[in-house]
Amino acid sequence: MSIMDHSQEHEASLEQTQRYCVQRPICNEELLQGLLHRRERTPQTLRQKIAHSCRCSSKKAKSHLYSCIPILKWLPRYPVKEYLLGDIISGISTGVMQLPQGLAYALLAAVPPVFGLYSSFYPVFLYTFFGTSKHISIGTFAVISMMVGGVAVREVPDEMIPVGSNSTNVTDSPDFDARDTKRVQVAVTLAFLSGIIQLCLGLLRFGFVAIYLTEPLVRGFTTAAAVHVFTSQLKYLLGIKTNRYSGPLSVVYSIAAVLSKITTTNIAALIVGLTCIVLLLIGKEINLRFKKKLPVPIPMEIIVVIIGTGVSAGMNLSESYRVDVVGNIPQGLRAPAVPDIQLIPAIFVDAIAIAIVGFSMAVSMAKIFALKHGYTIDGNQELIALGICNFVGSFFQSFSITCSMSRSLVQESTGGKTQIAGALSSIMVLLVIVAIGYLFEPLPQTVLAAIVMVNLKGMFKQFGDIAHFWRTSKIELPSIQNPWSDPWH
Repeated sequence: MSIMDHSQEHEASLEQTQRYCVQRPICNEELLQGLLHRRERTPQTLRQKIAHSCRCSSKKAKSHLYSCIPILKWLPRYPVKEYLLGDIISGISTGVMQLPQGLAYALLAAVPPVFGLYSSFYPVFLYTFFGTSKHISIGTFAVISMMVGGVAVREVPDEMIPVGSNSTNVTDSPDFDARDTKRVQVAVTLAFLSGIIQLCLGLLRFGFVAIYLTEPLVRGFTTAAAVHVFTSQLKYLLGIKTNRYSGPLSVVYSIAAVLSKITTTNIAALIVGLTCIVLLLIGKEINLRFKKKLPVPIPMEIIVVIIGTGVSAGMNLSESYRVDVVGNIPQGLRAPAVPDIQLIPAIFVDAIAIAIVGFSMAVSMAKIFALKHGYTIDGNQELIALGICNFVGSFFQSFSITCSMSRSLVQESTGGKTQIAGALSSIMVLLVIVAIGYLFEPLPQTVLAAIVMVNLKGMFKQFGDIAHFWRTSKIELPSIQNPWSDPWH
């Protein structure tokens, strides 16, 4: 037998004979308390407990202040040389997306486009001070805008005013002005109420509710909502006039209404819309394929808005081809106004749904970026931040907002390090509101419909989840559901 065989047998015998021998004294409760230095708690009266909880040292007050207004903690330590350039590039890139999406999602919310700009300024600027996520982009979002529009149409239906006015621009008709004014009141009050609900939930430390909003539920909700959003934009793409529907089977009613008037399709509007869709899809494909080579994504949305506006103004599409355009965009900011409190009983349940869905989308996106970049977010403070954005924004004619997935990805991928990028994007929107908003008045509504439809591409891809959940968990599969039959709505 070789020496190697002897050594292997010796090691094997050692492994068999090796044992752990642990010796420790037998512990009783008294000995454990002594070892752990457990202090005996002296009983306190209720008055003493209240006095102790109300006691506030300077350190404790500072901690609470930093918790409520996070910008006070990170802004003094902001590394200008390392972060500022990335935040500027990111803010500009996100701002050029905020503008067209704000105009487009206002159509979903059933309000004039300028109110989408207000919703892209006030809440975004406020989140810079109160939010804990460094990367998400707050503002208008398709699903929330669709929910707001559903409530506005339900409370102020199209049947109140005859459809088919001779005017090519609905904002030129006094009757439509009255309808839009009422719908704005509904949307603003909805933001006011959902903001109060989010504030209350945040102050009561209810941020944990995001745990129970599972990924299949959120993805199923957004996928089904994408179908509603897509069908609602068909009439703008085709340039036809139909009533807008909400509630159960609204998709069926919308499609039936479009098909019943398909013969009145405005060919000019359709050509412009399809051209924009093709350009946007090509732009997204280029951005995806050359992501590593491009310093910033190609801002195709603002490009098609500029081209569409220029073509519309040059060819006078509104007068010559009766193409519906954005219309009047008043310059300057509106004076603050109190929302219509009398509407609260009719929209209370809807406000709860919007508050919870908006929070779940924001916090889920914020957690993804926080995990990727190695920092933490506070769910309760996110609730408070969103509540402040909606509540304060409602006094300045903003409708409900949340995190936008597409803009957040752009803000993070273009080098954004803090919410300074978000503040810069809101300032860009402000410049449009106060200075050059009137330049976008000839913008065809079919261009905005094209932007909305192309942005739904990612949500439609979630239909692939059906096959995935069928293989992995048939219990989670029913989460792919109709958002208007959701128990919250």
